[in-house]
Amino acid sequence: MKQKGINQYLVIIIVLLLGLILLNTFQNREDDYTRAGLIQDMEAGRVREVLIHPNGEAPTGYLEITFTTGEEKTLYATDITELEALVRAHGIEPQVLDIQRENWFLTDMLPILVVVIAGVFIFVMMSAQSSNGGGNSKMMNFGKSRARLSMGEGRITLKDVAGLQEEKEELEEIIDFLKDPGKFTRVGARIPKGVLLEGPPGTGKTLLAKAVAGEANVPFFSISGSDFVEMFVGVGASRVRDLFLDAKKHAPCIVFIDEIDAVARRRGTGMGGGHDEREQTLNQLLVEMDGFGVNEGIIVMAATNRVDILDPAILRPGRFDRKIAVNTPDVGGREEILKVHAKNKPLGDDVNLRQIAQTTAGFTGADLENLLNEAAINAAKDGRAYVEQEDIKKSFVKVGIGTEKKSRIISDEEKKITAYHEAGHAILFHVLPNVGPVYTVSIIPTGSGAAGYTMPLPEKDEMFLTKGKMKQDIMVSLGGRIAEEIIFDDITTGASSDIKKATKVARKMVTRFGMSENIGVINYDDDGDEVFIGRDLAHPRSHSEAVAGEIDKEVKSIIDECYTKAKEIILENEGVLHKAAALLLQKEKITGEEFAALF
Repeated sequence: MKQKGINQYLVIIIVLLLGLILLNTFQNREDDYTRAGLIQDMEAGRVREVLIHPNGEAPTGYLEITFTTGEEKTLYATDITELEALVRAHGIEPQVLDIQRENWFLTDMLPILVVVIAGVFIFVMMSAQSSNGGGNSKMMNFGKSRARLSMGEGRITLKDVAGLQEEKEELEEIIDFLKDPGKFTRVGARIPKGVLLEGPPGTGKTLLAKAVAGEANVPFFSISGSDFVEMFVGVGASRVRDLFLDAKKHAPCIVFIDEIDAVARRRGTGMGGGHDEREQTLNQLLVEMDGFGVNEGIIVMAATNRVDILDPAILRPGRFDRKIAVNTPDVGGREEILKVHAKNKPLGDDVNLRQIAQTTAGFTGADLENLLNEAAINAAKDGRAYVEQEDIKKSFVKVGIGTEKKSRIISDEEKKITAYHEAGHAILFHVLPNVGPVYTVSIIPTGSGAAGYTMPLPEKDEMFLTKGKMKQDIMVSLGGRIAEEIIFDDITTGASSDIKKATKVARKMVTRFGMSENIGVINYDDDGDEVFIGRDLAHPRSHSEAVAGEIDKEVKSIIDECYTKAKEIILENEGVLHKAAALLLQKEKITGEEFAALF
């Protein structure tokens, strides 16, 4: 039926094109100047010259009339002899040209024939592409699904996924269902119709979905959420229908929608809450997911790092029944991931992957892959065929802080200020128990715009923060500013980002975590992550002006308290401050061991 409709439209288009060409041809042949007009102009003396062009088919032809004003007109005639006598009778001697035998086929029929042949060629090509049902036919049809189908080539399995042990265990029963659906249906169990993988970018959500398909050895449809939405109304919903129609033909299978938040955002959140193409696409997706039969064997997997903005209808049981959090790996998971990415990289004897895993708390799988890749690039630049531990240290700084700008010229005074600033941070990292120890201290400017940096060495993964730990973070942030004040009796703008970070932590302590005795255990956070303009344009503040003033007082109180304690610690270690600054001015960069030796 679709093929027949396409062919009919193509025939109509070709016929219209040919009609337009023929109409244009006849219009060009139509007389735009009449015999009566010629007589009137000759009697008025407006005609200066007449050229007669006889055709090969006598007595037809046409006259070229030139007027005294310089204007020219053409008069087509079926009896050229009669017109010639008429012109002579009015006292004008016409110039009769030789008979020109025009090739009627070349001038009239050949352009039409070329258009017809081109139209037939396009018609045949489009018909062939439509009948093939391949990728080209999908490109020719906006409403066709753009999902990529994988049938088994280059498959990865759960063994290829490192560092996500609990997540893989949760997906094992999905794999069991795809392999043997009857085992579940015989006891009345309903396998989840949808599995939502949520977590930060780079944690391996897409890799997990591919591994499930590879482990179950079933067809795998993969598509991005943005592939559904177009500027044309109804295209997204049509693509959703076509995707699930294909999936039913290949069941049991997995349909994977990456970045589903592009199409499944909460409805009614645009300006005015109006209906748009994205919402129509989401409505169709909801219908398709709700229309599955128990034994159809289609499992929808989706990935997002913004589950908070998804429409509640798509998260309910019966659609995405199961939500699996894919978080950043722990130290054991990071070591496994590093081993996977180090397989094709020759490592030196001094490379310790366990130590790297311990120093990369908070890194995702993508971050770790990038870390080793940057180390390999550094080794290749140095002309070595293997990666050393020093390459990984350099890449750790490059990934965490930014590329060092050693060529940047700064004055000795600025270097001295930066050295004391970074030494102030480093002393607090070393002395305070929950924030250190120091990994590297440098006064080399970075690509991020910083004049220097102090990197700590996380000793363990943290599930949550304590009040004491957060206060120590504030103290460390203020350390550079305090060192400048103590040594130079002046302050610079270099601590602006530190102050911003400290203020943000203190405000969260008061408004979100209930860590203020005067404010109490109440959440006054206005949720700065809101993204729905239509819903939140007139979002009221959750507290009064009086409470807002109290919050500001508490934030300042926490900052002042941390500032005082940090200043006391740095004054107690002022000797180390001078020695650390002198060493930094001498070497520009020192290691954590070199800094610890100063104590």
